[in-house]
Amino acid sequence: MALSNSQYNEVMRGYERRQMENRHGQQRRRQEVYARVPQMEALDQAVGARAAACARQVLEGDPGARIRLKEELADLRGQKEVLLSAAGFPPDYMDMRYHCPDCKDTGYVKGRRCHCFEEARIHILYAQSNIREILERENFHTLSLEWYDRERKLPELGMTELDYMERVVRQCRDFADSFPEKGRNLLFTGGTGVGKTFLTNCIAKVLIERYRPVIYLSSQDLFDRLSRYKFNRDPQEGIEEACRHILDCDMLIIDDLGTELNNAFVSSQLFYCINERINREKGTIISTNLSVGMLRDTYSDRVTSRIMSHYATIPLYGGDIRMKKNYGK
Repeated sequence: MALSNSQYNEVMRGYERRQMENRHGQQRRRQEVYARVPQMEALDQAVGARAAACARQVLEGDPGARIRLKEELADLRGQKEVLLSAAGFPPDYMDMRYHCPDCKDTGYVKGRRCHCFEEARIHILYAQSNIREILERENFHTLSLEWYDRERKLPELGMTELDYMERVVRQCRDFADSFPEKGRNLLFTGGTGVGKTFLTNCIAKVLIERYRPVIYLSSQDLFDRLSRYKFNRDPQEGIEEACRHILDCDMLIIDDLGTELNNAFVSSQLFYCINERINREKGTIISTNLSVGMLRDTYSDRVTSRIMSHYATIPLYGGDIRMKKNYGK
């Protein structure tokens, strides 16, 4: 989703604040050094004077001015590092420091938005969207296992629903906390109301709070966006960028796969999306009511093969929790 003008301006004001903080921080460190090493200020002034003299010499046609300046600046910097070290300061103590060294807190690298700009964009969209309210309700802190059976062992598991879900929750927490080091992709399967969406929301909240760009879409919304982009049916500015983010964001969550109207386009785009994100080493979480066999029948062998070979599958069991809450266990 693209930023509005006001949201874009908000991001850029953040960079302006960072740049001002950087300059103030550098100035404080300089004053600290000058107070303890008085000769350092004279060296800094010599650097400025020599650079100005070189500029005049270049304008006057002196071809060797730049080379001499480079040599003299290297000598002056060496003197500064010796003085800093003697006074107990690191050699780069007086240098400018950046929150993001890649873009130097400008938001752009070679004309393209920096990854930190994308993090700020996702943070703004998250803060101003309905998903924030959802994730405040559905997260690891609010997750309750009271609705899972703690007595009857499930034949397919050899353990109770409760014991199994405790293990699943630990797995999901570990996935969110360690992403992407211990894995990038999850497939949640199971019937309606067993907790698939709740668990994806739990993971999404952790990732967003770690400033990982997350895009959360129902399967219908995902294929609708891809269709509008593919067939140019939406003149809305930013639709191309939105589709690019679907492929580039750190985590894409596809909720309720299988509820969309399936056709050849959907199957081809699902494979493209999954395969492209695997190749780009991006994470994807899919939740579906379909079994693995039904996935193969609904889409294709190659879609199912890519999922099964690159995703950790987490089947969920039990009855509809919403029904249990409304009518009791």
